[in-house]
Amino acid sequence: MIQRDAHTISLWQDHAGGYNTINKADRGKTYDVIIAGGGITGITTAFLLQNAGRNCLVVEAANLGYGATGGTTAHLNTLLDVPYDTIQRNFGKEGARQIREATAEAIQLIKHHIDRFDIRCGFEYADAYMFAQTEREAAALKDIAEATLMAGADVSGVDKVPLPLGAKKAIKVTGQAKFSPLPYVQRLATAFEHIGGTILQQSRVTAVQDKETILVITTQGPFHCRQFVYATHIPPGVNLLHLRCVPYRSYVVAATLADNNYPEDLSYDMQQPFHYYRTQMVEGQRYLIVGGEDHQTGHQENTENCFRKLEAHVRELFNVEDIRYRWSAQYYEPADGIPYIGRLPGQTGEIYVATGFSGNGMVYGTVSALLLKRLLLGLHSDYIKLFDPSRIKPVAGFNTFVPHNADVVKQLASRLFPAEKLEQLAGLAPGEGKLVNYEGSKVALYKDEQGGLHAVDPVCTHLGCEVHWNQAEKSWDCPCHGARYSVDGQVLNAPAGKGLDPHDIK
Repeated sequence: MIQRDAHTISLWQDHAGGYNTINKADRGKTYDVIIAGGGITGITTAFLLQNAGRNCLVVEAANLGYGATGGTTAHLNTLLDVPYDTIQRNFGKEGARQIREATAEAIQLIKHHIDRFDIRCGFEYADAYMFAQTEREAAALKDIAEATLMAGADVSGVDKVPLPLGAKKAIKVTGQAKFSPLPYVQRLATAFEHIGGTILQQSRVTAVQDKETILVITTQGPFHCRQFVYATHIPPGVNLLHLRCVPYRSYVVAATLADNNYPEDLSYDMQQPFHYYRTQMVEGQRYLIVGGEDHQTGHQENTENCFRKLEAHVRELFNVEDIRYRWSAQYYEPADGIPYIGRLPGQTGEIYVATGFSGNGMVYGTVSALLLKRLLLGLHSDYIKLFDPSRIKPVAGFNTFVPHNADVVKQLASRLFPAEKLEQLAGLAPGEGKLVNYEGSKVALYKDEQGGLHAVDPVCTHLGCEVHWNQAEKSWDCPCHGARYSVDGQVLNAPAGKGLDPHDIK
């Protein structure tokens, strides 16, 4: 089983072995391209560029699939979470058509790689169903259907959906698919290395400096390149993109059914937050996969309740034998509905980014790889302007942005906390975390299952917001820009590039 940026274990993670690299990174050479991030975006980008003759290095902070790729529900869809009527309002009919074409091209590329390298990842084509259960939802679905048809998708109205419930109105969109993401990414990584590419795992990028060549500083030393790509789901550091991407958590359960009546295809309701459904065969066992209960990262006090509500929803609809897996994952919602792919704003050199995938990381990660390949090779693409990160504008007041509790850093510096007093204040149960006030200072305190206390500074190292405890994932989550940390303060999710400062407890 591989590691993931969460305490819960995903279906994909549990069935994936560790990836052993083939080629050794060389600190003495200048790579054509260095890519930070070993998920579907980074590995696909690296393979396409290496295959085109560029010498590439992938630098991954943990192991391949550690981030969003290991926690996805792996829908391969052109019927996107942000509906086409919204995209059409923001980018016009031509922009909506281009989005549909780009995501369809991404599914075709995934299938091409699966066929070329004989990747056994349970890929299947499927139809996608979206359905309304109220009159208000039905009116909204009518607008979505018209815009989706206008974008070039094969859309039809249907009387029933492949779920045990009724619908006032439903549509079907063909040309969708599903698969297991980690076997795909690992096999594509092997193909990348076989044509001369290099992967460096357990190495976090801590700084990128644009000099005569680009200097990439990592926890395993410095490397040089001519072009650099952040394929890290959200770029680290401080950038205007962080003010245009809102972090969300989404919850998933994978269940076995007693009556073996697994629904086919992909389905989406229109509730707020909405639910999404599909089935996947993994190592001979069929699983029903249902996701939902989304909320902004760090804004839900009782994250365990999200799992309970989702499980209750699944048990109400299906004859559940066992809930085998439950996990949550992070995604970033772009301000205007589509990803930011291209040159990183504020950089003069060849530093690129791909972020803001909404809940459609598998297709948009592949769209990013296709577009980044064309950008880095100096080729033309109709999508360059559409996805350009510089389409954003500076937000008034950004330069004077002062986090509400930035002074906590100074207040907590070099303080030694008495364990007995902290424990009395917190009243923690084993496995629980809480923010504790102690003599005018705040401490992020966690008690492990053995009763040991773990204390860290609660000020996010990205822009100084105060972290919140996530009981479901046993993590400290920032409600501002989605940085996440382990109980000992280690970075789980960007944009933070540095962990929370630990505190000694006597």
